[in-house]
Amino acid sequence: MERESKLQFRLGDFGKFVPIIVAVAFLVYAGIHQSNANGYIIAFFMAIIVGAVFTKTPDAYGEACVKGLTKPIFTIITMAIMLAAVCGKMVSGSGLIQTLAYYVIEAKFTGGMFAVCAFVICCILSFSTGTSVGTNMITFPILFPVGVLAGVHPAFMAGALVSGAIFGDNLAPISDTTIASAGTQNAEMGNVVRTRMWYSLPVAGITIIILFLFAGIAGRGGEITADMVPDNRSLIMLLVPVSIIILCFRQIHLVVSLSVGALVSIIAGLVSGIYKLSDIFTFPGGFKVEGIFVTSINGTVSTIFMLFGIFCVIGIMEEAGVIRLAGEKMSRFARNVQMTEVTIVGSIAVLSWLTGVVTVAIVSLGEIVAEMGEAAGINKYRRANLMDCGGLALGSIVPWSVHAIIPMQLATANVDGLQLTLIDVVTHNFYALVMLAMLLVMIITGFGRNMNPDEKKENI
Repeated sequence: MERESKLQFRLGDFGKFVPIIVAVAFLVYAGIHQSNANGYIIAFFMAIIVGAVFTKTPDAYGEACVKGLTKPIFTIITMAIMLAAVCGKMVSGSGLIQTLAYYVIEAKFTGGMFAVCAFVICCILSFSTGTSVGTNMITFPILFPVGVLAGVHPAFMAGALVSGAIFGDNLAPISDTTIASAGTQNAEMGNVVRTRMWYSLPVAGITIIILFLFAGIAGRGGEITADMVPDNRSLIMLLVPVSIIILCFRQIHLVVSLSVGALVSIIAGLVSGIYKLSDIFTFPGGFKVEGIFVTSINGTVSTIFMLFGIFCVIGIMEEAGVIRLAGEKMSRFARNVQMTEVTIVGSIAVLSWLTGVVTVAIVSLGEIVAEMGEAAGINKYRRANLMDCGGLALGSIVPWSVHAIIPMQLATANVDGLQLTLIDVVTHNFYALVMLAMLLVMIITGFGRNMNPDEKKENI
């Protein structure tokens, strides 16, 4: 039996939705005006402020905000962003980016070809590690700036890396979304992955074609410039992503992997003579601390503040029962098989938009989806695939999702003067956009609806 929440709002059920309504209004306004992260900070903090006026239980409201900040994923993402910033700044400041770009351009491996190669690398890495966030942390500091110098338009380059990261999140058996979608529907993991391949692999193939044809269009660079002087000493900094990748492959915690990467970057920089210790951190007096370490962490402040706002709002919504209430209201539209599938995808998408985290939406609505699906005769593998594909396709194309926030932060932190917005990232997330088209085909035509490995076993 579900406990009654201590958090209450004026205006009944409508009052519970006031914070998210305020957030969405400001988010849309920020998106229309192509705001940077600061506009999204305003959106979530205004949601918290206005919600405080509508609550009838202020103590419970404050506790709900704090509860949202105690979620492990908040700490993981925050720490990962800061550590990745240190690694990225150490790598980009070493001259490695210019060195790699020089050799890439000399080999004429530019434009669409480079974008496709980057996408495939991210697909392999994300499938092997099961983490899209970790893949972004590893690949953006090197592949993004090299790609931009190699003539790939920045928005397309970001889209290639994000798309590859989401591919693994969507298909890998060790991905949190795959585990959640299979687990909540009581579906066997191997069969979930086998049936999902029919959707994810064609989508990946179409994404490759799009990147190959269009990534180099409007891109600048692709030619060796005077400041692109190769410094082979900087190649030692490749040990940074390599060490992180090895640890991620061994399923070592992302925060630990990035911490080791940061340490490797410091040691490699000092040993090679690229950096002096005073370049990394120094205490000049006068209550000042300077150096790459501090500068890179300070550069993440806007992103972290936005995450503070997001997770406070998530805590409020969960404590008020908004997530469950939204799922129950949407389930009323499940009147036939097609409408039930639309409702499954739509409910997961809406909850992903509200929380910014797809896994939270899948876990929160898993039981409701199982009930709806069984009533409509939709098998458990189909339900798991609709949840995962729908959640990632629609949940990752909103500006406040981790699939937009982290890439934007990493991209702008590693290319000086880059003008890249959250909207740029989500509109070039081609894997998610093509997957959205695939979902429409799946639901309208029924493609894959009868794909049930359990029935085949029974017939043998």
